[in-house]
Amino acid sequence: MTKLMEAAHLEAAHRGIARVWIEFESALAQVPVIARLLSGRLRIEDYRSLLFNVRQQVVDGGRWISRAASNLEHEELRSLFIRHAAAEHRDYRMLEDNYVAAGGSREAIRGGIKNIGSEALSAFMFHAASQANPVGLLGAMFVIEGLGNRMAGTWAQAIRSQLGLGEEAVSFLAYHGENDEDHLAMFDRALAIAVTDEATASAVARHAKVVARLYRLQLEELDNV
Repeated sequence: MTKLMEAAHLEAAHRGIARVWIEFESALAQVPVIARLLSGRLRIEDYRSLLFNVRQQVVDGGRWISRAASNLEHEELRSLFIRHAAAEHRDYRMLEDNYVAAGGSREAIRGGIKNIGSEALSAFMFHAASQANPVGLLGAMFVIEGLGNRMAGTWAQAIRSQLGLGEEAVSFLAYHGENDEDHLAMFDRALAIAVTDEATASAVARHAKVVARLYRLQLEELDNV
């Protein structure tokens, strides 16, 4: 009976994050910069702004994952989070390289600050990561990694086509489009370990919902500091 109950809780977590994803994907298409990309109207200044703003939040990625790992109770979960942090902690360098390849200044992007949406997103991530046994953050990781796996590759191709840029200008999106499937496989393994009760299933879905909204806010508030 216990195994059946755990399987039911895991299924509930999957249903919860699937609902979040459907809503997130639909709402994301309405964000101005993404709407222009999807309609073939992206401008080079839009793309530079996107890179500039996202970089400021991505710098924190490996840090909040590492903090979460230090507070996890399950040894294998800690190991999975630590490996994920190691894979993510230099991603911001690709964003800097892409920004320069798209005509921006490396000094400018390195000197940037978070927009108000990025501030909210990073603050929530660090707050959640600082809690005892923060397994709910798996929902946050699902949204972020899902964005890379399901959208980044297509976006990279569209940006290259619309703006006439080379691969060196879209490597961040292209990389995540190719590699985040592996990260999602890690997520599935971690979710199967973590979700053993109703409270955890609910926490995972709630964290996914919060991060989906805050990630969208980050894109809605480009350059609004």
